[in-house]
Amino acid sequence: MKLRRLTSALATAGLVLGISLFGSATATAQEAPVAYVALGDSYASGVGAGNYGNSGSCKRSSRAYPELWANANSPASFHFTACSGARTTDVLSGQMGPLNAGTTLVTISIGGNDAGFADTMTTCVLQSTNSCLSRVAQARQYIENQLPSRLDTVYSAIRAQAPNAHVVVLGYPQMYQLGSCWVGIGDTSRAAINAASDDLSTVTAKRAADHGFTYGDVRPAFSGHEICSSNSWLHSLTWPIGDSYHPTAAGQSNGYYPVMRNLA
Repeated sequence: MKLRRLTSALATAGLVLGISLFGSATATAQEAPVAYVALGDSYASGVGAGNYGNSGSCKRSSRAYPELWANANSPASFHFTACSGARTTDVLSGQMGPLNAGTTLVTISIGGNDAGFADTMTTCVLQSTNSCLSRVAQARQYIENQLPSRLDTVYSAIRAQAPNAHVVVLGYPQMYQLGSCWVGIGDTSRAAINAASDDLSTVTAKRAADHGFTYGDVRPAFSGHEICSSNSWLHSLTWPIGDSYHPTAAGQSNGYYPVMRNLA
């Protein structure tokens, strides 16, 4: 009887100790400080959302999704290097300085400028439908044939420089709600632009997955809030011109931020 009682007591003590150690390890993991670096283009920097502070031509908004997440989560460190107009080569040459082995979270939105987003929208707004469709077709060919390798180069560099980071890649919304506008470009051009956005999302999601990154598709979040909807979270043609076809403050807080928050 005494031996059985001793065995039972030791087993109980071991179980309690195991639970205690497991709970302690879990708490330590949960409390590990977050070192966050936000990379990317104007959709990441927050162009269109206002409040750019002293960020100059990069137009980093205090209302952009990286700032919203940092404000809500108080990471141990936060580096916001995303910049308006950035292409993949700009991320590689000018944004990755803060990345290191201690980085635990990276977000990035990139690829639209490589595919000629600004030139495509300018062509579609100022020129004929045929010119628009031709320019969109050119962009779609680029997205299919050339963009994947450029994304691979950026994603590989991120992983090499921040080997321990959880990387969240955020895509782009569709630009237009069809059948709702009777001014500006026609539905044929709008549908073509949306199709290019879908191509961009498909390619980006595939490349992100192949690198073990998490992809955030923002198209569902923006559904019903595209240009031509009754509650658009995207600017149409605006002044200043640089805000055109970018998310509003609501697009950042209600579109991008919830997607990023759920994946970070």
